[in-house]
Amino acid sequence: MDKYQEQPHLLDPHLEWMLNMLLEQIRSEQSPPPLVHLAFKFLYVISKVRGHKIFMQLLPHEVSDVHPVLDLLSRQNPKDHQTWETRYMLLLWLSMTCLIPFDLSRLDGHLTSESGQAREPIMDRILAIAKSYLTVCDSSRDAASILVSKFLTRLDVKQKRLGDFLDWSLTIMSQTHDLTMEGTVMLDGALQSLAQLFKHGKRDDFLLYAPTVLQCLDKRRLAESNQTVLRKLGIKLVQRLGLTLLKPRLAKWRYQRGSRSLAANLSQPTKVTEQAQSKVENGDLEQATQEEDYDIPEEIENVIEQLLVGLKDKETIVRWSAAKGIGRVTGRLPVELADEVVASVLECFSFQETDNAWHGGCLALAELGRRGLLLPSRLPDVVPLILKALMYDEKRGACSVGTNVRDSACYVCWAFARAYDPVELKPFVTQIASALVITTVFDRNVNCRRAASAAFQENVGRQGTFPHGIDILTLADYYAVGNLSNCYQMISVYIASFPEYTKPMIDHLVAMKINHWDKSIRELATKALHSLTPQAPEYMANIVLPQLLTMATNMDLHGRHGAILACAEIIYALYKLGSPTDRPVTDFLSAGSVEELKCIHQKVSLCHLGFGGELMRPSVCALIEKMSLSRMPFHKDPIIVGWQWLIDDSLKSLHLFSSGARQGIKESAVSALSALCQEYYQVKPDVADPDMQEQLVTQYIAGLRSPEVLTRCGCALALGSLPRFMIRSKLQQVLNTHMSLRCLNPHFITLSRRVYATAGVSTQGSPDSFLCLNNVTKVYGALLDCMNDYTTDSRGDVGSWVREAAMTSLMDVTFLVVASDPELLTPDCERMMCCLAQQAAEKIDRCRAHAGTIFLDLLHSKNPVVPHIPHREELLAIFPVRSVLLPLNWKAPSEAFPHITQLLRLPRYQYHTLLGLTVSVGGLTASTVCFSSQSLFDYLKGIQQDRHMLEQFSATLLQIFRDHLSNDRYLHGNRFSFHMFCIDILALCKEGIKRSKDVEKLRSIYIFFRFLQIRKTTASQVYEMLLMYDDVIDPAVMDEVMTELSDTNWEGDLTMVRSHRNQLCDLLGVQRPTVVAKVTDGQSSAKSGQL
Repeated sequence: MDKYQEQPHLLDPHLEWMLNMLLEQIRSEQSPPPLVHLAFKFLYVISKVRGHKIFMQLLPHEVSDVHPVLDLLSRQNPKDHQTWETRYMLLLWLSMTCLIPFDLSRLDGHLTSESGQAREPIMDRILAIAKSYLTVCDSSRDAASILVSKFLTRLDVKQKRLGDFLDWSLTIMSQTHDLTMEGTVMLDGALQSLAQLFKHGKRDDFLLYAPTVLQCLDKRRLAESNQTVLRKLGIKLVQRLGLTLLKPRLAKWRYQRGSRSLAANLSQPTKVTEQAQSKVENGDLEQATQEEDYDIPEEIENVIEQLLVGLKDKETIVRWSAAKGIGRVTGRLPVELADEVVASVLECFSFQETDNAWHGGCLALAELGRRGLLLPSRLPDVVPLILKALMYDEKRGACSVGTNVRDSACYVCWAFARAYDPVELKPFVTQIASALVITTVFDRNVNCRRAASAAFQENVGRQGTFPHGIDILTLADYYAVGNLSNCYQMISVYIASFPEYTKPMIDHLVAMKINHWDKSIRELATKALHSLTPQAPEYMANIVLPQLLTMATNMDLHGRHGAILACAEIIYALYKLGSPTDRPVTDFLSAGSVEELKCIHQKVSLCHLGFGGELMRPSVCALIEKMSLSRMPFHKDPIIVGWQWLIDDSLKSLHLFSSGARQGIKESAVSALSALCQEYYQVKPDVADPDMQEQLVTQYIAGLRSPEVLTRCGCALALGSLPRFMIRSKLQQVLNTHMSLRCLNPHFITLSRRVYATAGVSTQGSPDSFLCLNNVTKVYGALLDCMNDYTTDSRGDVGSWVREAAMTSLMDVTFLVVASDPELLTPDCERMMCCLAQQAAEKIDRCRAHAGTIFLDLLHSKNPVVPHIPHREELLAIFPVRSVLLPLNWKAPSEAFPHITQLLRLPRYQYHTLLGLTVSVGGLTASTVCFSSQSLFDYLKGIQQDRHMLEQFSATLLQIFRDHLSNDRYLHGNRFSFHMFCIDILALCKEGIKRSKDVEKLRSIYIFFRFLQIRKTTASQVYEMLLMYDDVIDPAVMDEVMTELSDTNWEGDLTMVRSHRNQLCDLLGVQRPTVVAKVTDGQSSAKSGQL
C-alpha cells in the first residue's frame, strides 16, 4: 500500500470491496480472534493510506451495528499492545454508528436483565468507553477524540452529558501535570477531545462554555510546557475557542482575485480588466466595514495574543498550527482589527527576533495571503520583509540557521502568486523574480532551491509577468537544481545572460556568499563570479573588485578568504576576456586596484600562521597563480620575491597545519609556483633566469633531505611542478637525489614522473636535460626497485603507497618513451610487465586493481603501441579488449584470480605471478584466500597430466622458497606438498625454521618443536593424516599409535612428553632424536627445552 501514499485517491474504486471482504471475516462467528485482529490490522493500513476522514465514511452505520460494535469494543483489552489497530478501528466504527438519527435511549430496551441486575444505558457505555480510551498511550486516543466529537454533538447526548464531559475534561486539565508520561497522555486526550468538540459542534451549543474553557486553558499555561504535542494542542484549542466566540461570517472586505484560470493567465499575461481591480479600492471598503461592524468579545484579544506567541514557538508543528489559527480568526474580524493582526505579524520580522519568529511570521503571511486577508495596500510593507526572509541566514557557531525561514518565504511567494492579480504584484515583479532566482541557484540547501524553483514556476504560470520565466524554468527545473555545483557553474551563467538578473546575482554573491561560513560555498561563489564576469566586465572591474579588495583586508576571516579567491577569479576572467584581442588585463583595472592586488599578501601576512593560515595561504597562493597566468606587469618587481617566499614558506611549514588543510595548501602552493616560474623567471622564451634556477633547484633538493617528512613532501611536489626550462641542465642532479631517497615517500615517485614528463625524451640528448639512452635504464631500475617496497608500520602496509606511485610513474614514463623512441624500452619492458603481474596477483584489492588496470592499459595501448611485451599474443587471448561498460573488476577476487592464474602457463611471467599468488593464498582475507587457492588448484588440475609443466611449476615454487627463506611474507603462503619435490620442500622447511619463533610459520610447516602450541597442533595434524592415509604405517601398531597421539597431554612436562615422543618413534620405526649439545667456553651443555 505504500506506493499509494502520494496519490491515495487512486484507492477509491477499490475501497468498498476491500472493506466488505474484511468485514465479512470480522462479522463471522467462525473467525478465530487472531483472524479478526488481522482483519482490523489490514483495515488500519488502508485507513492510514487513504486517510481516516475518507475511509471511516465507508464503514457501515446501521442501527443494527451499534450493539455488535459496542460489545466487541467492550471485550478488548486496552493494555494489549499487539492489538491496538483493532481498538483504533472499532472506535472509528463506533463514531460512525453514533450518527444514526434515532434517540439512543430507544436502543436500550429493558434496562433490567433476566437475572434482575440493572444494565447500563448505551449512552453511558459509549461515554465511559470514550473516556477510558482518552487516557491510553497509543493511537486509540486519537480515535477516541473523534468518537467524542461525533457522540457529544448529538442532540440527545449534548443535553444530558455535554456539561459533565466538559467538567471532566477541565478537571483533568487543572489537576494533571505534564511532568510525567501518564499526565502528558491524559492532558493530550483531554485537549484533543475539546478541540474536536469545538471544531465540530454548533456554535450556539458551545458559546456558553468557551470563556470558561479559555480561562482554564490560560491558567494551565501550556505555552511553557516542555511537551511539544501539548503546546500544539493548546494552540489548536485556542483557535477553535476564538472561532466559537466570533460569528461565523466570511469577511466581505477580503481581497478576491476573481478568475484564477491558469490558461487565461498564460494566453493574456498583460491584460488586466477593471473587474480584476480590488473592490476594496473602489469604495467597497467602507460598505464592507459597515456591514461587518459588530461587537468583538474581549476574549479575542487573548486568543490572538496566544496565537502570536505560538508563531515564535521552537517547534515547527506549533508554529504551523498558530499560523493557520491566525488566518482562520482574522477572517472573521472587521477590517480594522484584521489590519492590526497583520501589523502584529509583521513585528515578527525583526532581526532582534529568532529564526523561529521569522519562520512563523512567513507561515502566517502565507495563510493570510492565501485567504485574501492580506490586502494589496499592505504589499509595500510585506514584500521587502519577504525578500529579506528569502536571504535569511544567521551563523550559529560552526553552522547557521535559517533554512526553514527561506523555505517558508518561498511558500509565501507561492501563495501570493495564487492569491493576487498580476496588476497588484506588478510593482514588485522584478524584486521577487530576482530573489527567487537567486535562491533557486545559490541557496546552500537543496530543499530551499527546489522550493524557490516551485514558487518561481507558480508565479510564471499564475502571474505571467516574470521576465524570461519559461526560458529559465526550462533549465532550472526541480531535478536540475538538485546539484549545487551545476547551479553555481552552469545554471547561473545561463540566467545571468538575461540583463534583468545579472547584477542582482553578482551583488548577492558578493554580499552573502563570498563571506559564507561554509568553505565550499565560498569557493563555488568565486567560480560563479569567474563565469559571470563576461556578462558584466565593466561592472566587475569598477564596482565589484574595489568592494572585494576592501573585504580582503577586514577582520572577518571567512570574508578575507572568499574575497581574495574572488579577486583572483575575476582577474583571470578579465584576462581571458581580453586575450583574443591582446588587450592586457590592466586596461580593465584602475591603477589603485592594481596596486592593492599586488600588496594583498603583505596586508594579510599576520594571518599566515595558525588557524587563519589554513585559509589564507591557499587563497593568497591562488591569487599569485591567477595573477601570474593573467600576465600582470610585475616583472623585476620586488613583490615577486615576497610571493616566492610565501610559496616556499607554505611548503616548508606544512607540519604546522591540521591534516585536513595540508593537501589544499600543497596543491595551491605548487600551482602558484609553476605559474610564477612560467611568467616571471624566463629571461627569454624557454630560457630560465640562471640565478633563480640555481636557487630554486638547490633549495628544493636540499629540502628533500629535511628531517621533517611533510617538508620533504612539499619540496618533492615543488620540484615536480617546475617547468622544463627550470630543470634543464639540472635533471641529473634531481635524478641522483631521487635514487638515494626514492623509498622514503610516494611523493618522490610522483616527483620523478613529473620531472621526466617535463624534461621530455631525446635518444642522443644530454642526460642532464633529457630522458635518454644514458639514463633510461637507471630510471627504470629506480622505479622497479620501488615495486619491492613492503614497508609496514602501525598504519599497515604503507609501502603500498610507494608501489602504486611507482606503477603510475612506470606507465607514464613508458608512454613518454614509446612516443619518442620505442627501442629505448628493450631491456626494461619485460621486467616491468612481470612486476605488474606480481602486483596484480597480490592480496590488497586496491593495489591489485591499480596494477591490473595499468597492465591492461600497456597491453591494449594502440597509440602508441608498447613494444617488447613478452607473450603479447597469449596475453591478448587471456585479456581480450573489453567493452568500457563491462571492464574486468580487479578488486573482486572471484573475477581477478581466474585470469591471473592463466599467466602461470607463460614461462616469463610464471615466477612473478606465483610469487604474488603465494602472498594471496597465505593471506588473511577469506575471499582472497578462497578464490586465489581455488584458481591455483584449478590450474594444477589442468596440468596434472603434463609432467613437464608440473616439473617447471615445482622448480619455480622451490626457487621462490629458496629466494625468500627469511621472508615471512612469502613463507606463510608456501603450503603446497605434492609430486616428487617433497624432500626438497622438507629440507627447505628445516632451513627456514632455524632459530624461528614465529608460531604461524612453525604451524604452517608441521614439525615438532619446543613450543607448547606447536606440539599440540602437530600431534593433532599427524592424527588427522593417519586417519586419511591408513596405509603409511604397519596396521599392527596403528591402534597404539593413534592412542598415543590422542591421549598424551602434549602441553605437559618436557620429560613426560619426551618419553611419549620416543615411544612413537619406536612404533613408527624412526630414529629417536638426540639432545642438541652446544659448546660454551670449551664445555658441552644440553640445549634447554629442545625435544
